[in-house]
Amino acid sequence: MSAVVRNNVRIRGSGPKTMVFAHGYGCDQNMWRYVAPAFEAQFRTVLFDQVGAGGSDRAAYDPAKYASLSGYVDDLIQIGEQLGLRDTVFVGHSVSAMIGVLASIAAPGLFGQLVLVGPSPRYVDDGDYVGGFSSPQVDELLDFLGSNHMGWSNTMAPAIMGNPDRPELGEELTDSFCRMDPGIARDFARVTFTSDNRADLALVSVPTLILQCSDDVIAPTPVGEYVHRHVKGSTLVHLRASGHCPNLSAPSEVIAAIRGFV
Repeated sequence: MSAVVRNNVRIRGSGPKTMVFAHGYGCDQNMWRYVAPAFEAQFRTVLFDQVGAGGSDRAAYDPAKYASLSGYVDDLIQIGEQLGLRDTVFVGHSVSAMIGVLASIAAPGLFGQLVLVGPSPRYVDDGDYVGGFSSPQVDELLDFLGSNHMGWSNTMAPAIMGNPDRPELGEELTDSFCRMDPGIARDFARVTFTSDNRADLALVSVPTLILQCSDDVIAPTPVGEYVHRHVKGSTLVHLRASGHCPNLSAPSEVIAAIRGFV
């Protein structure tokens, strides 16, 4: 099966360059519905679902392939190859930010610019490095998810979304988490929260924009600043938006920041 079919690729817009949008954990391409259309007049936009999410072919999920981020990286590169993409603008949210970083290193020329929304190269604290979680906290989080997928979703999604004054946002993310297959959700969470891609940041060779939210429990401010320090020549923008999903909570701010970069 082609990656375009397997990953439910959707292409819109027009323009000489392409912009690829990649969603975060527990989400699908619908999470870009307030952002991607703003670029369709100047760019061809490409949206897709990670295997196991949204309209992807869930039968294509292979626990061995997706036991690390490399499986998702391979999918992204295959999408690029099958669409003939070169010098593309990549916009990745959360864990997909690191998937895009790794793809840019593995497939030089595929991406000409990276936009990383709430990126984290490592979620677990390590010495002086602040990732936001201790090892016991991550173990507890993964155990909770493994034993009670629905309960985990109802607890974690509103905290991840933030913006408690807008409960409808947390409810949307909760619904999205709950739609995931529990086994895939558990596996992807383990891959996400136990990965360490800090050493890869120095290998990024394309212009990079980092969008950092306030009060982000998943990728707190020190993480965004770490990514900025270790990606040579990168640009860091502190958004006024709070929480981990500004593509839903503050799309106009995300759009403005991307436009100022591309």
